[in-house]
Amino acid sequence: MVHIVYFAWVRERIGKSEEDLELPADVTTAGELVQYLTTRGDEYEAAFAFPDVIRVAVNQEHIDHDESIVGAREIGIFPPMTGG
Repeated sequence: MVHIVYFAWVRERIGKSEEDLELPADVTTAGELVQYLTTRGDEYEAAFAFPDVIRVAVNQEHIDHDESIVGAREIGIFPPMTGG
């Protein structure tokens, strides 16, 4: 079981700020997670329509889409960040 936290417009499109999920065994990287979440319903499909822009953090550390999420306790899902 992993705790997933959604931020900004990802949260708004999905309609929830967090959830606990039991991930399939073949979901082992951040990219595979984003791909898997897309299959969970229309709201997820809308939130992850452009998967390459989604940022992922495991246990509060940003990772690339090809990095492992195995053993993660918490995963944060973010839209692109802008700064000023």
